[in-house]
Amino acid sequence: MEKIRLQKYMADCGLMSRRAAEKEIEAGKVTVNGVTATIGESIVAGRDRVMYDGKPVIYKKRFVYYLLNKPQGVVTTMSDEFGRKTVKDLLPAKDRVYPVGRLDKDSEGLLLCTNDGDLANKMMHPSYHLKKTYIVNVRGFIEGSKADSLRALREIDDEKIAPADVSIVSRNENFSVLRFVISEGKNRQIRRMCEAVGLSVMQLRRISIGGININGLETGQYRPLTPKELSELKAAVEKRGRERNDKGYTGNRQR
Repeated sequence: MEKIRLQKYMADCGLMSRRAAEKEIEAGKVTVNGVTATIGESIVAGRDRVMYDGKPVIYKKRFVYYLLNKPQGVVTTMSDEFGRKTVKDLLPAKDRVYPVGRLDKDSEGLLLCTNDGDLANKMMHPSYHLKKTYIVNVRGFIEGSKADSLRALREIDDEKIAPADVSIVSRNENFSVLRFVISEGKNRQIRRMCEAVGLSVMQLRRISIGGININGLETGQYRPLTPKELSELKAAVEKRGRERNDKGYTGNRQR
């Protein structure tokens, strides 16, 4: 019988992400066959009895994938201690899914939500990061030199970043529209980049990840990924992973 790491098993069951499962295991909330589980432990699905908070964790293979157009003001989490609206409030209650990566509360746009822990884990790992495109409105008329400065940034707040592709879409005396294409997921990266060159962000919207975009999807609405989109997304993730591994890339996970 094939063994599987406990945190991957819990993610595959749609219970939570691998990282969240690791934290719950460390907190002593998970047992295997009546014994408190430990990090790194492996189990056999269907043979070993896994419990979380006293409830059985049932293995299932039914994965769902939703594309959500997150509105501004909604937090990217499944629960919030302050009672704020979360992405969970916008998704089907019958499916226990989790967001892949984050968009901060004041940002909007494309967010992938799934119970496929393996795909989610890969997409959030720096070895697999896909290109993400954002449309950003900033105050005032932006000179070309500002876009040059953004493209030249290699560090923000003493944190190294990969080069970003930045272009000016339109501009007038009141505001300018910029397009950012990045392949990292550093926390609030684009907002911090704009702050670093003296730009004030009015609106930030993610419009695509890899080849998937939110064209035609209204703000606050969701839809399932099409089979073609899912197939292309998985192929892109695997290709990205091979490319980075061939280059000997190592790094820490980013949100």
